[in-house]
Amino acid sequence: MSVDVHTSTKVLWFLPTHGDGHYLGTTVGGREVDFNYLRQVAQAADRLGYYGVLIPTGRSCEDSWIVASAVASYTERLRYLVAVRPGLQSPSVAARMTATLDRLTNGRLLVNVVTGGDPVENKGDGIFLEHAARYQVTREFLTVYNALLEGNTVNFEGRHIRVEGGSLLFRPAQSPRPPLFFGGSSDAGIDVAVDTVEKYLTWGEPPAQVAEKISRVREVAASRGRSLSFGIRLHVIVRETNEEAWKAAGDLIKYVTDDTIAAAQNVFSRMDSVGQQRMSQLHGGRRDKLEISPNLWAGVGLVRGGAGTALVGDPPTVAARIREYQDIGIDTFVLSGYPHLEEAYRFAELVFPRLSLSQPGNVTPIRVNTGPFGETIANERRPLVKASQS
Repeated sequence: MSVDVHTSTKVLWFLPTHGDGHYLGTTVGGREVDFNYLRQVAQAADRLGYYGVLIPTGRSCEDSWIVASAVASYTERLRYLVAVRPGLQSPSVAARMTATLDRLTNGRLLVNVVTGGDPVENKGDGIFLEHAARYQVTREFLTVYNALLEGNTVNFEGRHIRVEGGSLLFRPAQSPRPPLFFGGSSDAGIDVAVDTVEKYLTWGEPPAQVAEKISRVREVAASRGRSLSFGIRLHVIVRETNEEAWKAAGDLIKYVTDDTIAAAQNVFSRMDSVGQQRMSQLHGGRRDKLEISPNLWAGVGLVRGGAGTALVGDPPTVAARIREYQDIGIDTFVLSGYPHLEEAYRFAELVFPRLSLSQPGNVTPIRVNTGPFGETIANERRPLVKASQS
C-alpha cells in the first residue's frame, strides 16, 4: 500500500556540535556552543514539534553519542539521529551502545550510518581503506550489527570483520531495532543501502536530480525485493517576505572571502565522497551562480562540507518547494539554519502550519504569559489570532 508523504512527513532539526553563529566563514557573530546551548536547541525542537534532531559526526564535532546521552533526558519526545561509524567501531560494541541508548531514551534513537568520505580525516582515525573497501566494511558491519540488535547470536567471518558467538543480553526498546538512515550517492553506497537500511538520505540537490537518484535506488531495491523510504538534508532561510529571505542568505556569507572559499574547496576536492563531489559541482566555488534551482541556494556549500544548499523564501514559497520534494517521494526533512536556536523557532512558527506533519500530537502549544499568541496589548487586551494560528 502506498503512503501519502504529504500526511506522513517528518521534520528533524540539527544540533550544531561543530559550532554556530550568525554568519559563515568568520568569527564575527560566532556563538559559543556548550552543553547549555545544545540543551536549549534540543528543548526548543522538542517543544516545537520537530520529530528529532541530527547530531553530526567527525573530528570537527563533539561526539554524537555522548551529546545525545547528555541532552536526551532534558527532552520528552524528541528523537536523536546518532552516527555509527563502520571501520571505527566494532559492530558488537556499537550494537550494545545502540541498545543501551535506545532503552535509556525509551525508544527515541535513530541511527545514521556514516562510512566517511575524507581520506585525510580517515587516516587520522586509523582508516586507510579506499572508497570501495570502506563500503565492504560497512556491509559486513551492518550484517553483524543488525543481526545482534534483532536478537540473534552471530557467527560471522568476512574479509574485514570476524565475530564468534556475538550476542546482546539487553535488547533495544524499539523492535526489531532502531531505524537505520544511510546516505551514499555512489553505486557502492546504493548497493549497501538497499540491503541493510530503512531510510535513504540525500543532500539537497535540485528536485530533478533527487528524483533521478530516488528512481535509481527504488529500482535496485525492487530487484532485491525491498523498499526504502527517503529523506533529504537541507538548510532553510525563511523570512516573512522573499526579499527579506534573500537578503538573509546574502548576509550569511557576507564575511566569506575568496581565500576562504578557495581553502574550503581545496579540502572538499580531496574527498572521495560522491555526494560531496555532487554538492561541489552545484556551485563550482563561484558566488555568481548560487541559485541552482528555484529558491534552492548553494551558498552554504562554498565553505561548509556535506549539506551545502538551503531553501530560501517566504513561508508559502518554502512550503511549496518542500511539497515538490514530497511529490517525488521524500518523507523526511533534516533541516538546519543559522543560528540554530532562533531558526528552529522561525521555521516551526512560519512553515509548520503549512505542512501536514506526521507528529501533530507532538506539538506543545506555545503560551507566553497568558498568551496564547503575542504579548498582551496595553496590559489588558490580547491580540487577535490569525487564521494560520487557529
